[in-house]
Amino acid sequence: MNDRLKALADAGVSIWLDDLSRERIESGNLAQLIAESGVVGVTTNPSIFAAALAKGEKYAPQVKELKESGADVATTVFELTTTDVQNGCDILKPVFDATNGVDGRVSIEVDPDLARDTEGTIALAHRLWERVSRPNLLIKIPATVEGLPAITAAIAEGISVNVTLIFSLERYRGVMDAYLAGLEQAAAAGRDLSAIHSVASFFVSRVDTEVDKRLGDDSPLRGTAALANARLAYEAYEEVFGSDRFEALAAQGANAQRPLWASTGVKDPNLPDTLYVTELVVANTVNTMPEKTLEAVADHGEIIGDRVSNTYEESRDAIAALERAGVSYDDVVKVLEDEGLEKFETSWNELLDTVSAELDKA
Repeated sequence: MNDRLKALADAGVSIWLDDLSRERIESGNLAQLIAESGVVGVTTNPSIFAAALAKGEKYAPQVKELKESGADVATTVFELTTTDVQNGCDILKPVFDATNGVDGRVSIEVDPDLARDTEGTIALAHRLWERVSRPNLLIKIPATVEGLPAITAAIAEGISVNVTLIFSLERYRGVMDAYLAGLEQAAAAGRDLSAIHSVASFFVSRVDTEVDKRLGDDSPLRGTAALANARLAYEAYEEVFGSDRFEALAAQGANAQRPLWASTGVKDPNLPDTLYVTELVVANTVNTMPEKTLEAVADHGEIIGDRVSNTYEESRDAIAALERAGVSYDDVVKVLEDEGLEKFETSWNELLDTVSAELDKA
């Protein structure tokens, strides 16, 4: 295993790949990344599947089979994506077993058009969980206001969840509360809490993208917002999962909901391309990276230990400085949630269009 990636893992960061395709699965690439790059999990989203299916070749036989069975576009998308995730789960099962279920996980997202539909999200979470039928699956549920009760309901039923599209500290606290409420309901129902896992995907790079375009080109505050926001999220994590409320659940076997740093590919060429990995090193976290970022960390990422603990006052000062510069934190995180949902819905529609074209060809 690469020394830099090993140092990252040794510091308590689980390395997950933010990508999945049938090509990766069938070529052995995913297995190779697990063996050589320390990848211990995979995340997917509508954009990733849209890109994978646009290439198409590996999916053609299953598309043809589904076409012959009379499947419509929605059914075809469901079957193609759940097949990939199922196979990804099988490849990662040894990691799942070796880490007692902490890692070895693959995530699949509920349809983006359900982001404001609590009951629809709960129903699809159940359907995906049953269809993939693997213990190392995570169902991705967006952290919208409507998503919070769906998170609680899924956890209460023993469904492991990756909460996605978290931008604000206030919403993150709502996510952790939803998780704990689900665990409490699961415990009351007599479920095995040790089998329920969750991560909370806190988005990083998009915060700098949105904030920096509101700052002058020469502002010393550029590139400071995302790290400050993420570090304060970890402070909140420490507080909630060090509380008496969680301790009571932990005594019954409950697992903490780990923070997952998402959107860690650097968008600004003026910033180091490993920034959102090397500067967010801290124990009990996940960093899900696109392959380009993973390769950059392996090549030149400087892992120098914990970069989050003891930064909280400095991080609060950074957010306060942005407010003084006229950048409203509340407005930034609202815009990012709305844009995030819109981007995933656009990708979802592209995915439907791609599959529709493939069905026509078949």
